[in-house]
Amino acid sequence: MAQINYNGETKQHLSAARRLATPGKATVLALGKAFPSQLVPQDCLVEGYIRDTKCADLAIKEKLERLCKTTTVKTRYTVMSKEILDKYPELATEGTPTIKQRLDIANPAVVQMAKEASISCLREWKRPVTDITHIVYVSSSEIRLPGGDLHLASELGLRNDVGRVMLYFLGCYGGVTGLRVAKDIAENNPGSRVLLTTSETTILGFRPPNKSRPYDLVGAALFGDGAAAVVIGSDPITGLESPFMELNFAIQQFLPGTQNIIDGQITEEGINFKLGRELPQKIEDNIEEFCKKLMKRSGLVEYNDLFWAVHPGGPAILNRLETKLNLGTEKLDCSRRALRDYGNVSSNTIFYVMEYMKEELMMKKEDAEEWGLALAFGPGITFEGILLRGLHY
Repeated sequence: MAQINYNGETKQHLSAARRLATPGKATVLALGKAFPSQLVPQDCLVEGYIRDTKCADLAIKEKLERLCKTTTVKTRYTVMSKEILDKYPELATEGTPTIKQRLDIANPAVVQMAKEASISCLREWKRPVTDITHIVYVSSSEIRLPGGDLHLASELGLRNDVGRVMLYFLGCYGGVTGLRVAKDIAENNPGSRVLLTTSETTILGFRPPNKSRPYDLVGAALFGDGAAAVVIGSDPITGLESPFMELNFAIQQFLPGTQNIIDGQITEEGINFKLGRELPQKIEDNIEEFCKKLMKRSGLVEYNDLFWAVHPGGPAILNRLETKLNLGTEKLDCSRRALRDYGNVSSNTIFYVMEYMKEELMMKKEDAEEWGLALAFGPGITFEGILLRGLHY
């Protein structure tokens, strides 16, 4: 396949001074994102979902209306469209085996979004695509062999000896896991440049509402589709690369005995999710110890001296974390903003938060915090965390 030309216009950013990256530490060199064409305002979601699924239950409609208000989401993007439902009406029919149809839609859709996000990211990076040495591909939305990592590498015209890593079905913490894996690759392979991509669609979980599956309504009210991409590398080249964040230290841990609190099962009808009500409490009970492990690495003590890039799984989780750590009301603004603008887009969402955080730190200039935390939570219950260091000020 012919290589894509990634030269093009890039957005003009506010000028900013830079802190020097720590030698040998991985940095974020560029960031891109992409979305499907279907934009759904939250105010229109209920009528559309009830119409598309032919639901006549007024109680279900009223519950979905309440959920749509409590999520704080204002807009989302989705692969699902009238054209898809016209072609596959069985997707909105209860009890119909549709896993093949769903994968026929999802597999190409997630790679297309990943490709668009990667092209945006590579344009910002401004180096040749052949300088990418590794690719890390994250998705909980496709199932096939070979996987999306190979399809994406081919679509982008990457070298055929590019090192590929595929991370499947991690859920909401997948983006931060991808950062940790990319960090390890970059720091242990001097001169390497890692393209990390995440891409998700809710096609696998779309189905008509059923009172026996109350979490389906939460998913309908909260989740969206999209993709993100970053280039990760250590020892950035002065004058050629523009690092804006350092990945200083990363850890992962799971909470024993909590593996059933977030449960997802592949069935002939797609993927069925169950979410335990105790999830926000479990996160609240364990978040402080987890944050202290990350902060201890650089002798940090005060939570409000940091910037915070937290995956917005939902407003309840953000509220619990804010209260538990006694954070200033503005500390989670970037997470709340990403949730409002895009919904919970699973593994992608942390990158939308980081993009807003980049803008915020540049606006603060010399008042910008140097250190911060990236956090995400998902099935396991698994905690992923990275100690970040802002390089713009």
